[in-house]
Amino acid sequence: MKISARNQLQGTVKGITRGDAIANVALEVAGQRLVASITVEAVEDLGLSEGTEVTAVIKASDVMIATG
Repeated sequence: MKISARNQLQGTVKGITRGDAIANVALEVAGQRLVASITVEAVEDLGLSEGTEVTAVIKASDVMIATG
């Protein structure tokens, strides 16, 4: 698959928290935790479960940084 987004991070699914329509998928990427919110339908269509190797594709127009 070819995709235009350049921010592609390889990771492993560490956990999935399902809601009625949205699921939070926790990934481990290079020792860091990354959480993606996707539809429950997408979780099922992709066959995601704990331990699945995935590519997180990040396409955003804004990145915000805050300090305490």
